[in-house]
Amino acid sequence: MTLETKSLSKMDFVYWTSLVSGGVAGLVVDIVLFPIDTIKTRLQSERGFIRSGGFRGIYKGLAPAAAGSAPTAALFFCTYDGLKSYLGQFCSKTQQPYVHMISAASAEIVACLIRVPVEIAKQRRQVISLRYSTSLEIWLHALKTEGIRRGLYRGFGTTVMREVPFSFIQFPLWEYFKQNWTAVTGTALTPFTVAICGAIAGGIAAGLTTPLDVAKTRIMLADENVSKLGVSRILHGIYRDQGIKGVFAGFVPRVLWITLGGAIFFGFYDLTARLLSSDQAK
Repeated sequence: MTLETKSLSKMDFVYWTSLVSGGVAGLVVDIVLFPIDTIKTRLQSERGFIRSGGFRGIYKGLAPAAAGSAPTAALFFCTYDGLKSYLGQFCSKTQQPYVHMISAASAEIVACLIRVPVEIAKQRRQVISLRYSTSLEIWLHALKTEGIRRGLYRGFGTTVMREVPFSFIQFPLWEYFKQNWTAVTGTALTPFTVAICGAIAGGIAAGLTTPLDVAKTRIMLADENVSKLGVSRILHGIYRDQGIKGVFAGFVPRVLWITLGGAIFFGFYDLTARLLSSDQAK
């Protein structure tokens, strides 16, 4: 086997591992923590928590979320791990955080191609007062009345604006915590400790990017006229009417959801990757 063939096989294995590990991790997180996500969405809704459903029907919207979680997470990690492996060979150790940031930001943009239509269906189902029957009805209505860009992909730019800063914070922190875990704690890096690193990194990133998440939710749930407003104008309007509390609406469930989700997601991702690596070694 030539060096080129070995390199290609290794790269194929990276993509395969990322595809399976990311898909499994994403699906587990979305199913287990879905009620917390529903509460967060209803807190951020312009209609208010109670009118949006309160604690009733907290699993509404699970179907599109579950259907989209695996391919979204798989697409993200295929892009992230692929770019990280490729760019990493051209950069020094001190430049690795920039590699992680670029890889994560690029992966988020690619993943949003699936994430945004799924989010639209999921969040409109989560807000009970909108009275949509099925996810398919939501997509068909959006496509018929607003088209692809303003319907199925409404809020794409805002979602990217939320995900890129989130990734800039989360992934360099996650990689840094993993790299220094053994040196600081004196214990080996296991799927459990990888999960802890992911939880801490995710919680920090979630808290700092909550206002962008609020703007994204308002745009996806709003009527067409409101959805055309920019992020800054939407946040300014929320601040004017509700103050800083409105801008950070859903802060607690968002941080809780992503902290727990980060632990489950990165833990399952690392565990699945290790299992696949051990099978490959055999």
